[in-house]
Order: sequence, then structure tokens, then C-alpha cells
Amino acid sequence: MTLREATIKDVAFLAPLFDSYRMFYRKASDMAGARTFLKDRINNRESVIYIAFLSNGHTDGKTKPVGFTQLYPIFFSVSMESMYILNDLFIDPAYRGKGIGTALIDMVKKRCVTEKQKGIVIQTEKTNLAQKLYEHLGFTKDPDLHYFWSTKKI
Repeated sequence: MTLREATIKDVAFLAPLFDSYRMFYRKASDMAGARTFLKDRINNRESVIYIAFLSNGHTDGKTKPVGFTQLYPIFFSVSMESMYILNDLFIDPAYRGKGIGTALIDMVKKRCVTEKQKGIVIQTEKTNLAQKLYEHLGFTKDPDLHYFWSTKKI
């Protein structure tokens, strides 16, 4: 497995994974929108995206993108510290259970330690099975992070 930070050149690899991630959350497929969204995040330096590749099993040296995680920087005024929200984590269903999610999250943890971040917040649905992975990797539920206001209610 190879893990690395994604660049603008990786959007072609990332877009199908990102589109599948959105469909997992019951959104309609939108490849053009996925490409635009990812390009904007990378070009504007608004997020950090890590992508996981596995060898295709052949001697041609080619790899297949099988998962990604996307982080957004956030800030806490009271403690005057920054941290990341791990907003997106997706592993191709054919490759789940092979340690890819763990490897991606471990990479995020290392980044946080290196950058002296306060920590990582994860936002996910209450029914998402990945919560077991998060808890296994040392994340704890935080009852303080549960309110949301939407402009769609105006």
C-alpha cells in the first residue's frame, strides 16, 4: 500500500472515489461536481487529502486508488489552537477490512503531532459503522459537538 498527500494531478483518481463516498451518503452521482469540488479544495489549499493506492498485482508497477481521507483546518479561540476535522473517509468496498482506513487515519494522526495540532474531530452519521474503527483507534465520543444550524431552514 502507498499513502500520500494528493495533488491536483490526483483529481482524476480521487473523483470516482469521492463520488462513491457521496453516493454512500445517499447523494446522486455527480462526477463533474466531484472533480470541481476537489480541484477547488486543492487549488485553494482549503483541505488536505490523503489517498491510498494498492498494487494492481501485476509486474507493470501500476497502482489502483482504493481510499482517501479529507481534512479541513479548524480553530479553537479559547485554547488558541488549531486542529483538523476529518470530514471524509472512504475505502472502496472491495478493499475494506484490509487496514486501509487505519493507515489513512494513522497518517492524519502523525500530521497532527508534527504540526502540533490540538487533535482531530470526526463528523459522521450516528449509524456509520466506521465508528467502531474510530473508537478502536482511540477516538472518543464528544457530547459537546452535536448542534447544527442550516441555512436551508430559513
